[in-house]
Amino acid sequence: MPDIPWSTPTVPAPGAEVYIMASRFETDSLVGAFRFFLKSPGIIRQIRSAPGAHGVALRARVLSRTFLTLSAWEDRDALYRFARSEPHRSSSRAAAASMRESAFTFWSAPASELPITWAEAERRLADAARESRS
Repeated sequence: MPDIPWSTPTVPAPGAEVYIMASRFETDSLVGAFRFFLKSPGIIRQIRSAPGAHGVALRARVLSRTFLTLSAWEDRDALYRFARSEPHRSSSRAAAASMRESAFTFWSAPASELPITWAEAERRLADAARESRS
C-alpha cells in the first residue's frame, strides 16, 4: 500500500523547536487493518488543518496489519488539542478495539531537522520499546 508522504501544513518559525510524535499500530486482524487504513486519509486531512501542526506522514502496511505515523507540532499542547478533537478522538477510540499493539514516542527537535525520517522514527520507537521492557 502506498505511504502518505510527509507534508508541512504550516512552516515553523526559523530557529523554533518542534514537538514530535511517532507511533506504531498493529491491528489484530486484516479487517481492523482495512478499517484503520480507510479512516487514515480523513485524520491526515484533519492534521493538515490543525492549529500548530508542522508535519505529518503515514506508513501503511495493511497486509502486515502495521501502521506508522509521524507528526510534528508547535508544542505538546497543540498535539493534545488535536488528539482530543473530532474525528480523531472517536476514530482512535473505535480503533482501540481492534489493536493488537500500539506504541508511541515523543521528543523535541530543532525545526531545521524536519522532515523526520522513517529510520529515525523507527529507531526511537524501538528504543522506547526496549526501555519499557527493562
